[in-house]
Amino acid sequence: MKTFHCDNCGKQVFFENTVCGNCGWMLGYQPELQAITSFSPIEEDGAAPQRWRSARPEHRGRAFRQCVNYWRENVCNWMVDAQSPHELCASCRLTRVIPSLEDGNNRVLWSRLETAKRRLLHSLWTLRLQPVPKTEDEEAGLAFEFLQDMPHGERVLTGHADGVITINAAEADPAYREKAREQMAEPYRTLLGHFRHESGHYYFDRLVAQSAWLDGFRALFGDEREDYGASLQRHYENGPPEQWEERFVSAYASSHPWEDWAETWAHYLHMFDTLETAYACGVQLRPRNADEQKLVIRASPAATDSFDELAGEWFALTYVLNSLNRSIGMPDSYPFTLSTPVLDKLRFVHEVVGGQVQ
Repeated sequence: MKTFHCDNCGKQVFFENTVCGNCGWMLGYQPELQAITSFSPIEEDGAAPQRWRSARPEHRGRAFRQCVNYWRENVCNWMVDAQSPHELCASCRLTRVIPSLEDGNNRVLWSRLETAKRRLLHSLWTLRLQPVPKTEDEEAGLAFEFLQDMPHGERVLTGHADGVITINAAEADPAYREKAREQMAEPYRTLLGHFRHESGHYYFDRLVAQSAWLDGFRALFGDEREDYGASLQRHYENGPPEQWEERFVSAYASSHPWEDWAETWAHYLHMFDTLETAYACGVQLRPRNADEQKLVIRASPAATDSFDELAGEWFALTYVLNSLNRSIGMPDSYPFTLSTPVLDKLRFVHEVVGGQVQ
């Protein structure tokens, strides 16, 4: 994630902010710029302002509107060009089902889901992987459905099918998510991680299936034509194979080549976004002991062709992140070990994202 600053006063603001805490100007995210921008209202016959003027000089003369989920529902902070025919922003147009807002805490859960989705989309935009809404391209487009378990009904399963990513809204409840993490013996389970994982299934269909990458995929991940249902059933009944850590980024990745790809894809996005944040914040490591790991991130990961360079930066960064967490009595922020086969898979994802056809 990049760092952002108020265009009016220059103070730091954050990706989720709607108002600058220093000067009070309204903030809105503009996906085409990948930037938080400051806005002032355009007066319209004394009515409540519905159009806004950007503080950026390059936008002189242009007017913008808040996404309808921004001004009406308070679950978004993205902006729309005033000339656009869409009421919803580029992020909210991807969501086609939300949980009932009449039920309990669902408005809070919906807000958390949209926040995590927007962070995923920021990374995808940065990687030049902007998805097309399914309303515009039924075959190749993407849609999100946020569903809830119904009393005495079938439980909603988080997953992906034919360009539709379904997330169980309960995953936005930290207590529910932590209980599920413990039950499934997972070292790590986050809402953003679900979005990253399921987007991996979508981009497998878009970038790998029926492409020149497929043979390389099968050489590293296995044959995706293996019976998926039978593979998952075997995984849940018997658990992962012995010493799975030597070949997979997670136990679940060992269940089927599709899941191995999705877990590896999610891990790559995890690395990418964290390194982008570290770069934007100017994070460096200059240890007093010359033999310890050093870190100077010289370029954004989006501008780095070398996967080995990214991996080297990642090992140094996660070393200090885990050390800091242990110093305050918290679990490791990065509870993973990357073996050589896993690094080869991550390198493959990096090359696919970069479009480097072998």
